[in-house]
Amino acid sequence: MTARHALVVKKDCPTCALIAPVIPVLAERLDGGLAVYVQDDPAFPENVAAIDDRELAFSWRNEIEVVPTLLRGGEDDAGNARVIGWDRAQWREFTGIADLGEGLAPFRPGCGSRTLEPGMAERLAARHAAFGARRIELAVAEDELEACFERGWTDGLPVVPPTPERVIRMLAGSERDAGEIIGEIPPDRVPCTIEKLAINAVMAGCKPEYFPLVTAAVEAALDDRFCMHGLLCTTYFSSPVVIVNGPAAQRAGMNSGVNALGQGNRANATIGRALQLLIRNVGGGVPGGIDRATLGNPGKYTYCFAEDESDPDWPSLAMDRGFKREDSVVSLFAGEGLQAIVDQQSRTPESLAGSFTASLRAVAHYKWFGACDAILVVSPEHRRVLRGAGWSKSDLRRALHERLRVPAEAVLRGADGVAEGMPEALRGKTLRKFRDGGLHVVSLGGTAGMFSAIIGGWVAAGERGSQMVSRAVRDHGT
Repeated sequence: MTARHALVVKKDCPTCALIAPVIPVLAERLDGGLAVYVQDDPAFPENVAAIDDRELAFSWRNEIEVVPTLLRGGEDDAGNARVIGWDRAQWREFTGIADLGEGLAPFRPGCGSRTLEPGMAERLAARHAAFGARRIELAVAEDELEACFERGWTDGLPVVPPTPERVIRMLAGSERDAGEIIGEIPPDRVPCTIEKLAINAVMAGCKPEYFPLVTAAVEAALDDRFCMHGLLCTTYFSSPVVIVNGPAAQRAGMNSGVNALGQGNRANATIGRALQLLIRNVGGGVPGGIDRATLGNPGKYTYCFAEDESDPDWPSLAMDRGFKREDSVVSLFAGEGLQAIVDQQSRTPESLAGSFTASLRAVAHYKWFGACDAILVVSPEHRRVLRGAGWSKSDLRRALHERLRVPAEAVLRGADGVAEGMPEALRGKTLRKFRDGGLHVVSLGGTAGMFSAIIGGWVAAGERGSQMVSRAVRDHGT
């Protein structure tokens, strides 16, 4: 504004109507002049030419929350001095006009600015804010959902069109700057901003409160130890598995109980999907392109759950990895589909550990040792058997460690008449199914059913392959 002062009003405000007689006085006597902005009817006020602010550009840039608001300062200076509502003594002091408003009521509260109308903040930000991502204009008759399919932005299921308003709402779920580069997304190593991450979170169907979890999952995926690029290129089954611990999982309403690895929970479904869509849409990881999985697995849509942390005596996965129980943590694992363990007869931990061991031997192939990692998912019913005999999680780990050792002769190529197996050079050695730190144990599931499970890992584990990576959730009190 060229004038040194600005007044923001709207006709549909009794206080603005009350002060209409003082507006010409302000325009005439204020040092530096006055610009009047009206939010609804440009014919108001009748006695002064006003500037049409029905698009609320000036009001939004200057953070107007109440009308009338009288400002003093430079153009679009959100921090400039101001008075709001009508307080005759305050306005006289602010303007230096000793007789301002003589004959008017001494005080009237203002009205809410149109910028505070429901949904208006997102619409205004979308209208006036600068986005780093390019906008795609659709034809008037073009269907938004079909347009996303036609442009190759989906994983085969419908996505939520990422309108500017939706993206702004998603960004409000994070304390990080929209332009911040979170990293280079494989396989094409394309620099990715928080804004682009928000766009894909919208498309996945996330709520803003999920966004810090999505961000932590992406940060874990970009850690070189996870080897996201290699995971995309492999012909193996694996995909990212997202495990969430801590208060953030509860705030997001994630499922760690009945059907936790199935459908029905929005947070579980969309947080994992957002990571997958980002890899596809930003990084270029498209099936049939760089993604060469022979069979794949349904987890390539989404594979995400929260751990059951209801037992205070059972350390969580995050605690196993050096975090505190009160920390919110996202861990990423390169895993394949789910392998069931059915044991409805064991009533001792020794027997149950035997069932777990035999099933774990089958990961990837019963004669492959040291090739991949795994997650053992222990159900509440099986955890009850362990706890009833006084076994801790550490006790279970020790038992599994001892039982998952075999003489190499039992699993060499050709043994049992099976050509697959370990190389002859290992003859005479004792082999372990999993490397140090390669077997992870989590608790999950409903309280009915003596069923546990295994999530087998990618057959490229360890320092030269993929390792589990964990990241603390940073935003919004987590």
